[in-house]
Amino acid sequence: MARSITVHKRALTILRELQQAQADLVGKGVVLANGKAGTVNGLLLDDLHGLRITVQGHEGEWPVSTIKFAEEH
Repeated sequence: MARSITVHKRALTILRELQQAQADLVGKGVVLANGKAGTVNGLLLDDLHGLRITVQGHEGEWPVSTIKFAEEH
């Protein structure tokens, strides 16, 4: 029983962190490592690649590690 509580707590922690990442990233301007730029419009958790983003106006999903935030002036 104790093990299932630990697994449940871990799952809830992952979901909370995903929600926080969505709140922090969706709507932000980013530049991808390949030079494409745009606004983050989606975030997903890929069991093979980890946290990935979608960028408005560009097809595909990119690892969150490939983005830089657009500078605000």
